[in-house]
Amino acid sequence: MQPGEGKSKESVESAKGKYAQMLFNELFEDYSNALRPVEDTDKVLNVTLQITLSQIKDMDERNQILTAYLWIRQSWYDAYLKWDKDKYDGLDSIRIPSNLVWRPDIVLYNKADDDFSEPVNTNVVLRYDGKITWDAPAITKSSCVVDVSYFPFDSQQCNLTFGSWTYNGNQVDIINSLDSGDLSDFVEDVEWEIHGMPAVKNVITYGCCSEPYPDVTFTLILKRKSSFYIFNLLLPCILISFLAPLGFYLPADSGEKVSLGVTVLLALTVFQLMVAEIMPPSENVPLIGKYYIATMTMITASTALTIIIMNVHHCGSEAKPVPQWARVVILDYMSKIFFVYDVGENCTSPRREKEQEHRLEGGDMCRGGDGKSHLSSRNDDSDLKENLNGNWNKSFGVHGENVRENVNCCSCYKMLIKNIEYIANCVRDHKANRAKGIEWKKVAKVMDRFFMWIFFIMVFFMSVLIIGKAA
Repeated sequence: MQPGEGKSKESVESAKGKYAQMLFNELFEDYSNALRPVEDTDKVLNVTLQITLSQIKDMDERNQILTAYLWIRQSWYDAYLKWDKDKYDGLDSIRIPSNLVWRPDIVLYNKADDDFSEPVNTNVVLRYDGKITWDAPAITKSSCVVDVSYFPFDSQQCNLTFGSWTYNGNQVDIINSLDSGDLSDFVEDVEWEIHGMPAVKNVITYGCCSEPYPDVTFTLILKRKSSFYIFNLLLPCILISFLAPLGFYLPADSGEKVSLGVTVLLALTVFQLMVAEIMPPSENVPLIGKYYIATMTMITASTALTIIIMNVHHCGSEAKPVPQWARVVILDYMSKIFFVYDVGENCTSPRREKEQEHRLEGGDMCRGGDGKSHLSSRNDDSDLKENLNGNWNKSFGVHGENVRENVNCCSCYKMLIKNIEYIANCVRDHKANRAKGIEWKKVAKVMDRFFMWIFFIMVFFMSVLIIGKAA
């Protein structure tokens, strides 16, 4: 820096400050900011409007309110605030408080805020040709009709309508600076994606007045980021839903079949209440809410079917025999389709366990030491009678002198035969009743497997449908 250069710069700034003060005093000596600044009252004053979206602060779906941070730029020409810049040492613009000049009363029509305070009193830029540019930040709360039919994979369109509150189109006309809102300075939101902000000018004639009232409507197109809701609301519901069909796989004697269904139903009720707290109380049920309701209905049906199947499982000797159609359809065909074996068998070694059960039940109870069964049928009983009678006759023929003793022995044989017949009948009835109960248990087991696969398929397709909406 050369000697005297700093001093000359300070003198130039002081000269500009001096001219700015002179200009301000001369411009506002007889100026009034109460009237529309046009030389001809029949002339329309054009106001150029530009909206810059900086941030989406909140989207309240329940109250249908969008809170956004905007930069509002308005520009117009004031016929009474002009000067010759050559007379003021080339001064072409000054910055003054906005409350000193006339300002258009452009407001947000669909405002949903209780605060009716005036705009922020920021400075305006006044040029020598009378052009005034006013940039003002604003946090707006606007009403937005929210459609939650496809929540959490929904898209929303929120309108921001700006227009003059008192001036009609013959006095103040609004012109779009751009075809859409400015999104260059938008701060990325964690919940919403911005897919555009087109601007449309409308001229509306209201019922109160015959003059047209122009406005500019900015349509904010939002797409919800559904990752948060997928991991916190949807996936837990899908995982819980797959537990419901497993209730059919539980053994009926465990006593946990009904309690599992009730527990799953209560868990889904909690998630349903969480969604209901977020959504507005409208007739449109959200997609995830429909999924919850369908799943809860399915679990309720599975619990009811489990109760019915448990009653079938516990059919005992008092129950009627399995009908013939059920014996053919369920025990013969469906049991093979769903790989259901007899009660006590499993898929690894059904024959070995069946032979062991037959040996324990039939052989030990009704067989003698030689391995031949004497109590298995009524023919065996008759053979026993003949053998005993033959032995008695033989004994009577050879030893006639012991007739009285043989008669007494014959009475003992008859009493023994009756007791043996009674025991054989009891064993036979017990085995028949037990076989009847085993058949009913197998019927219940086949029904469990059948409904388990049916409900698994239902849950799978419901999950695929709702995930397909996300794609």
